[in-house]
Amino acid sequence: MPDRVDVYRGHIAGLGTASGRRLVVGRWLDSPYGSFADVMVEDASGHRTLLAPRADVADEISATYAFDAVHVVDVRVSSDARSRTWRVTAGPLDAALRIGARTGVGRLLAAVPAALASAEWFAAAADPVARVVLTGVRTRGSAGGGRTETYAASDQHEIVAADASWAGEPCGALAAVEPPVGFGFSSVPARPSVTRVRTTIRRPR
Repeated sequence: MPDRVDVYRGHIAGLGTASGRRLVVGRWLDSPYGSFADVMVEDASGHRTLLAPRADVADEISATYAFDAVHVVDVRVSSDARSRTWRVTAGPLDAALRIGARTGVGRLLAAVPAALASAEWFAAAADPVARVVLTGVRTRGSAGGGRTETYAASDQHEIVAADASWAGEPCGALAAVEPPVGFGFSSVPARPSVTRVRTTIRRPR
């Protein structure tokens, strides 16, 4: 019997703040759960929190990644093309992210033919390169329970500014994602950025 393959298409934004709080925002335009957004947060002490919009989404994500707390809250991500801004609201989090130019990595990714960039085998083959070029980032690894996960990136833009608060307290200025977040086998780039990805989770029947 063939493996079950779940595909998620969308964007992952990763950024740090001066307070030490680091955010990973997933904006999924197409997935087995429809379109949705989620936020993974790690604070300066290393406490990891998942903010998910529904219980089924929370169950799936927490089966794949490790968290100290999971909260089902209203998660919304909207974008304004004119100001190039993402607005993120999720429980205690309120953030505005301003998106800048395509990164050097983004220019390389944009040059790869779309069919090749989205191929699962190509993402797996890129893993050794990603480990060297982007500290903490991997494109293939274990999702637990015998499942494998691959990230096929096709574009990337820098985040040039962020105004974020947690439970009403300002998180401080935009900063690198340092240390790397520890939710799963891979982090996000240290440089704040938004990456367009096709994530594939393959699980044995």
